[in-house]
Amino acid sequence: MLKVISCSGLQGRFRNITPSLRQGTRSSAPLLRVLSQLRGVNRWSPNSCGRAFFCSDSSDVSDPVVGAEGKAAEAAADEAESKASSAIVPTSPRPEDCLTVLALPLPHRPLFPGFYMPIYVKDPKLLAALVESRKRQAPYAGAFLLKDEPGTEPSLSSGSETEKNIYDLKGKELFNRLHDVGTLAQITSIQGDQVVLIGHRRLRVTEMVSEEPLTVKVDHLKDKPYDKDDDVIKATSFEVISTLRDVLKTSSLWRDHVQTYTQHIGDFNFPRLADFGAAISGANKLQCQQVLEELDVHKRLQLTLELVKKELEISKIQESIAKAIEEKISGEQRRYLLNEQLKAIKKELGLETDDKTALSAKFRERLEPKKEKCPPHVLQVIEEELTKLQLLEASSSEFNVTRNYLDWLTALPWGNYSDENFDVMQAQQILDEDHYGLTDVKERILEFIAVGKLRGSSQGKIICLSGPPGVGKTSIGRSIARALNRKFFRFSVGGLADVAEIKGHRRTYIGAMPGKMVQCLKNVGTANPLVLIDEIDKLGKGHAGDPASALLELLDPEQNANFLDHYLDVPIDLSKVLFVCTANIVEMIPNPLLDRMEVISVAGYITDEKMHIARDYLEKNTREACGIKPEQAELTDAALLDLIENYCREAGVRNLQKQIEKIFRKIALRLVRQEALNEPPAAEVNEVKAEGVQELKETLVVGETQSEAESVEDSSHELATETSTATDAVQEGEGAADSKVTVETETEKIQEIESPKTAEKVLVESSNLSDFVGKPVFHADRIYDQTPVGVVMGLAWTAMGGSTLYIETTQVEQGEGKGALHVTGQLGDVMKESAQIAHTVARAILAEKEPDNPFFANSKLHLHVPAGATPKDGPSAGCTMTTSLLSLATKMHVMKDLAMTGEVTLTGKILPIGGVKEKTIAARRSGVKTIVFPSANRRDFDELAANVKEGLDVHFVDNYSQIFNLAFGDQQQTQQKTILA
Repeated sequence: MLKVISCSGLQGRFRNITPSLRQGTRSSAPLLRVLSQLRGVNRWSPNSCGRAFFCSDSSDVSDPVVGAEGKAAEAAADEAESKASSAIVPTSPRPEDCLTVLALPLPHRPLFPGFYMPIYVKDPKLLAALVESRKRQAPYAGAFLLKDEPGTEPSLSSGSETEKNIYDLKGKELFNRLHDVGTLAQITSIQGDQVVLIGHRRLRVTEMVSEEPLTVKVDHLKDKPYDKDDDVIKATSFEVISTLRDVLKTSSLWRDHVQTYTQHIGDFNFPRLADFGAAISGANKLQCQQVLEELDVHKRLQLTLELVKKELEISKIQESIAKAIEEKISGEQRRYLLNEQLKAIKKELGLETDDKTALSAKFRERLEPKKEKCPPHVLQVIEEELTKLQLLEASSSEFNVTRNYLDWLTALPWGNYSDENFDVMQAQQILDEDHYGLTDVKERILEFIAVGKLRGSSQGKIICLSGPPGVGKTSIGRSIARALNRKFFRFSVGGLADVAEIKGHRRTYIGAMPGKMVQCLKNVGTANPLVLIDEIDKLGKGHAGDPASALLELLDPEQNANFLDHYLDVPIDLSKVLFVCTANIVEMIPNPLLDRMEVISVAGYITDEKMHIARDYLEKNTREACGIKPEQAELTDAALLDLIENYCREAGVRNLQKQIEKIFRKIALRLVRQEALNEPPAAEVNEVKAEGVQELKETLVVGETQSEAESVEDSSHELATETSTATDAVQEGEGAADSKVTVETETEKIQEIESPKTAEKVLVESSNLSDFVGKPVFHADRIYDQTPVGVVMGLAWTAMGGSTLYIETTQVEQGEGKGALHVTGQLGDVMKESAQIAHTVARAILAEKEPDNPFFANSKLHLHVPAGATPKDGPSAGCTMTTSLLSLATKMHVMKDLAMTGEVTLTGKILPIGGVKEKTIAARRSGVKTIVFPSANRRDFDELAANVKEGLDVHFVDNYSQIFNLAFGDQQQTQQKTILA
């Protein structure tokens, strides 16, 4: 059958078979007649050729393919059979005489009859036994497939591990691992440890004879009898052949198998066809072993058909994959060849130069305008790199590195400075346009401009703007750049943990880039931009180094004239760059970095400043962003003041902007809804308009006709008599006037019909403010109008600005020797120590003022700071705590509208504190009239703006006795008068 698939050379072999053999087997070998049909397998033909025996297979003597009529010709055909099997060397002992054989383990696949298999024998005893048996003219051995080791997955075991396990197996252990059914194999050659086997017939192991080398007794197996004329067997075999033909169309390796098999073995019959299909398929070893163990020819053919069908499907998948890949590769190759041809054509025509030449020309052209200003050492590096670029291959990785390096070097603005604005008045105007207040910041910028004007050139400085969030630190940087006419570049270093972001990567790394400063210079195109380094107090620190230390070279005025980036590896002059840093908490900045900055504190805004900012900036910008006109909505001053005091009490104005945006969004929604309600559906509007306009037009036309008729009548009367003419003229004038008024009235009605109604103006007042922004977030800081005994108002500083807080003290228990102090309110260690100091100072002052008062010695006291969920720490509440303790001990109220702050020592000295402006703003917000500050903070208070200090009575003290006299002075005089009386 497979001759149709393989080649036509076998036809010649069958033509050489004797006529007597051909005649004797014509009716008895129908399968072979089918096999002889090289071009027509699908149709049965009675014309057939003879068969050739597989000479070494003794079972073929009684092969079912040979009928009763062919037995007489077997003797005559023996010689032809031996010639037909040219590869099998005749041996003196017949294969069926081999009842005891050496057992050879096969690790990967079983050996089928008629197939070659090379194996490697590592066991020296077994190899010696094989050589000896071949010398004794008994070159046979048993090849048995090795079972998988128990507990292992066959698909997961590697070939090297399997062979290693075979070499370790000996004797009975190896015998137990062998499959029962194997193949009698002829040893054709032995070269070193390689033994080439060819399969003859099936064997079954019966028992073990010896262990080293393993020798077993075997029984020779024959196929079960079958009917060669069975239609089912024929159909199965034809399907196997048809499937093999389809596989052979795509696999040249299978064609070679068919040729070799037919040349060395002979023709196919049903059993051989089944063995052939299973042997050359890609099935796993257990499936092949199942085919080898099957003695029923029909079942064996069915198993083989399954395997070759799977092989056909695999071949189809392989063919589709190969076709897809081939199409892809051929398309890419075609595109590449066409591109190369296009490049060659353009080069010949002079339309395009070589890549390297074009790159070099581009870099030189880019460098030409700034060549005179470029430093000599940079020019030298660029020339060296351009020379290197010409020597490198375009496909090498070094070429890309050099190209990128030159791209950065030539893109930087060497010596290119923007023209600065030294007009102080214009700068003042620009700063005032963008920001309200911030006098100290504006003065510092104007000083910078004035110095630059007198020197004729500017010098870079490092300014640090510190303050709570939302006070406009970042936007101040943009305004400064606009006032100075400098380019602006911002980068945030919050959470930055990689030094390479500042200093750049080494060029040898993949994806290397310069640092942020080099990127800045390339983006802005000038060498004197304003660089805003945002959130410098939030620098991170990771495994890639310390960025705070890397910023030292960048921000040091003595070093940044020769700033060295790791990527560029050439010095860059940053001395003309103006650095503006922003921070919330200055204490978080490392001291070496802070030492190189000029810190300008931007405190929070008071209510008046917030009102101006909201009116002049926030409301205007938000109104434009929401598309609301001034005549459509209005936010009253009372509502804005209520919004600031009850909703946006923090130091900055960012939350105020959010609330204003929220109000105008709701106004926009309300206006749109009103328009939707006022306007009926479009169809109805058009219909009403059309009807109304038509009626009015008809009325006007009728009026005009009547007036024309009256005019004609009046003319006729005028010809008749003079008196009637005068009278009619008067009547005509009156009628014309009435007609004119009527026309004007009707025209107004038409315009009313055609024009839609305008929406009502939305007015936001204090009464309806909660409808837009909800309930108030803050309530009055003042819990008490008049603080009770033991309660004092203090002033505190937070990162969000200043605030007021109450310190309360009460007596828990009284008894002889029970004096103690308990503090609560989530206080830090410093504040707890301040409470202990205040307790000691209060006892000393009470002993001085009232020697006979044993209050502190016999009272257990509880000191609490409200808002217990908020952590509090710091020494500035010392004088407030002392006053609270003394108020409880003396049973005297503290003066109304009094707030104080200051650190107290054990001797009663008052030490300076920080956050004077924030605390002053918090006191004004709470309606405090009198403030107590340490004397050392007088200068800080004097620097405050006049509107912040307005209406405040400030006392500066050195010793606590001054605070005591101020807080309890009036009540002391009252008590003394009472005692004297």
